[in-house]
Amino acid sequence: MHSSTLCLILPIGMDKHPNMGPNMSDEPSNTDLTADQASADQALEQPRKRIDELDQEIQTLVTERALCALTVAKIKKQHQLSGHDSASRSTDASSLTNDSSSTDDSTQYFRPEREAQVLKKVMERNKGPIDDESMARLFRQIMSCCLALEQQLKIAFLGPEGTFTQEAAVKHFGDSVKTIPLGTIGEVFREVAAGAANFGVVPVENSSEGIVNTTLDAFSNYDLRICGEVELRIHQNLLISETTKPNHITRIYSHPQSLGQCRQWLDAHWPQVERHAVSSNADAAKRIQSEWHAAAIAGDMAAEIYGLTKLAEKIEDNPNNTTRFLIIGRQELKPSGDDKTSIIVSTPNAPGALFRLLAPFSDADISLTRIETRPSRDDMWGYVFFIDFLGHESDAAVQSVFEKIRADVVDLRCLGSYPRAVL
Repeated sequence: MHSSTLCLILPIGMDKHPNMGPNMSDEPSNTDLTADQASADQALEQPRKRIDELDQEIQTLVTERALCALTVAKIKKQHQLSGHDSASRSTDASSLTNDSSSTDDSTQYFRPEREAQVLKKVMERNKGPIDDESMARLFRQIMSCCLALEQQLKIAFLGPEGTFTQEAAVKHFGDSVKTIPLGTIGEVFREVAAGAANFGVVPVENSSEGIVNTTLDAFSNYDLRICGEVELRIHQNLLISETTKPNHITRIYSHPQSLGQCRQWLDAHWPQVERHAVSSNADAAKRIQSEWHAAAIAGDMAAEIYGLTKLAEKIEDNPNNTTRFLIIGRQELKPSGDDKTSIIVSTPNAPGALFRLLAPFSDADISLTRIETRPSRDDMWGYVFFIDFLGHESDAAVQSVFEKIRADVVDLRCLGSYPRAVL
């Protein structure tokens, strides 16, 4: 090694090592990434510009619609229209009452049958890609805002806040109404009957657990009408609070119907845990905020309102679990074109009484959608029948059926004709 020359011998392939120079890497350079981003931004510029233009057009049209609603409201107020005129647009006008504590006039300007017609037309016109129900919900909110320009509707519901009944109320009336939580179904009926609320929302039946008898019995005590219905898909969640220790849960709170709707899931996942029935799911949600060893079964709204975490989602045994709610009020509705009618009938305790009650409906080709039996308050071992059927009470066929059955029943009372559930 006497030579002064130093030779550097590289292994074969070393000249391709990725760290040997900037041009040897297969990875895209910063310059390439910048060029790709610039190309994407350029491609997005035109559709984004069009979206901005459409947003402006939509806002302009919504504003114009709101101004039309105010004009219609002004005309109705000037002429003291009752709201029963066939040309009125319930979705354009809101309450015209000067006294905000009264609801006597506001219900005259809110026409549920017209609202149903408008929402159905929205769904019929829809071409996608937004699904029909989502499109109708968008219009539902616009209509709710227009209705509230003069005065908010007051909607009583079975509380507390966070119940499925409140969710049904918002689904039917939109976010621009004032919801009033009440402790019992009877209180909701009283609030509406007294005129302190425009409408009330109460549960009447669940696809898994059946009828809500308290609601049916309340119709015997109050002279109110059914003005609409809401069908709400019920998704139950197992909820915990910040203080809950999931590994030490010893009890689960919920409404009796919700516990029943999740019975199989609870048997499989929490068989040893005590199940405590409470007045509402929202009450269950509130309780666990201060109990580290408890969980609650409730819906998304309760979780959001009370700041709870979902330990398990959609735990209902029936994936199609649905609850039907009734909208109660004090007004008679005109036909919407797709209606349902509810009646209460008291029959004598005699052979063939039920057959004679139902036969005229079959003869008139009127479809019954529900029939329930409740004990009579006036006759020991007597019963009253709650019947729902398709059609409007003003239909000639329905009037003919009423005439036929009146001769064989003790009492017949129409609870109302109302649009079938749209949302």
